[in-house]
Amino acid sequence: MNQVSVSQKTPKTERGRRTRNKLLEAAEIEFGEKGFHEAGISGITYRAGVALGTFYNYFESKEEIFRALVRFMSRRTRKRVSQRVANAPDRLSAERMGIEAYIEFAREHKSIYRIISEAEFVAPKEHRNHYEGFAQAYQANLEKAAQNGEIRTGDYEVWSWSIMGITVFLGMRYAEWDDNQSAAEIAEIVTDMIARGIAPEKKS
Repeated sequence: MNQVSVSQKTPKTERGRRTRNKLLEAAEIEFGEKGFHEAGISGITYRAGVALGTFYNYFESKEEIFRALVRFMSRRTRKRVSQRVANAPDRLSAERMGIEAYIEFAREHKSIYRIISEAEFVAPKEHRNHYEGFAQAYQANLEKAAQNGEIRTGDYEVWSWSIMGITVFLGMRYAEWDDNQSAAEIAEIVTDMIARGIAPEKKS
């Protein structure tokens, strides 16, 4: 059987794009609840409310929709954060607003942690691209902030991965495990730590 390229299956109409997105949203729930190995195409189509045959108009296999789902969720996460920080007056404000937005997104999509974790083994290319895409954009934003005098000079690549790591684990603790504490309050605490570090205050 000849493999059909992804581009051939890309929907050409708005209706087709809506159906594909509906399948991806259903896949998020299916993979999130059951994990990759226990999830099934029939479960995805049932949740999406479409016929089983419709699935194959958009995806070749469970593996393909899982890879597409990782890309889909990565784009949605970045879009949410980017929209929130678009009008931030400075870099530290952007950090606070971005962390808050990420925690809120993770609370709405708690399955993201299971999906991204499994992607390391099921879809390693997409898993790496997910984090590298974030890091590259983050680094560019830090470099721009430094040029504007908003932050000091430093190794922006290391900084971007470090702050990303903080944010990922914040989402795990305060979204996936427990979502009672205010996302805004958490973001404020962490931004203060990023801005001031953890060294003791200098005595006057």
